[in-house]
Amino acid sequence: MLVAELFFGRTIKGGGFVTEALWEKFLREVITTNFPDGYTVFDGVGGWRTAEPGGTARDPTKILLVAAKRSPELPGRLSAVMDAYKVRFRQQSVGIITRDSCAAF
Repeated sequence: MLVAELFFGRTIKGGGFVTEALWEKFLREVITTNFPDGYTVFDGVGGWRTAEPGGTARDPTKILLVAAKRSPELPGRLSAVMDAYKVRFRQQSVGIITRDSCAAF
């Protein structure tokens, strides 16, 4: 199986925040549609250096964990989720880590 971890920042560029209600709607409409066999969501906090010398930023984050059988359409489903989030919530990026894994459910 392929295990994918996706990282969704919750601060909206230009002002605003992805609330729990907005996240739940996105989960129903986009994530569950693309991964009906299941997934896990965690809350986290992302941190990174900013362009200013010594500057750092922190952002509340949702982390999506998906374990799915490899298939030709899997990369497209992952991209669909990432692209939809970027458009809906004006995000520059959605982080992703993938790895092969042995898994059974």
